[in-house]
Amino acid sequence: QLQLVESGGGLVQPGGSLRLSCAGSGFTLDNYAIGWFRQAPGKEREGVSCTSSSGGWSNYIDSVKGRFTLSRDNAKNTVYLQMNSLKPEDTGIYYCTARGNYCSREVYRYDYWGQGTQVTVST
Repeated sequence: QLQLVESGGGLVQPGGSLRLSCAGSGFTLDNYAIGWFRQAPGKEREGVSCTSSSGGWSNYIDSVKGRFTLSRDNAKNTVYLQMNSLKPEDTGIYYCTARGNYCSREVYRYDYWGQGTQVTVST
């Protein structure tokens, strides 16, 4: 059974940091593009960041550039999203997702989704 499991969310003050993890089971994450999406209350799910298969290319939405960093640990079959200088507008449920070789901004193009992890940035 192919699964993605996120962890690492929580409550953090503005300016703080969190590292989200996306662990894969049943398939090798390095063979897939891995994306991170987030969904705030009352808003549509939006793509935050994505890395192509084998980590050859990564991108970020403008609002997180310079603050968020994607990385892969192939030995652990895990992808990380390091989030620094967090802002209240970063609050939401964060999902990792996998598809083919290349990233996409479209939710429907992704084949596998994790259950999500809550990130709350607040005083």
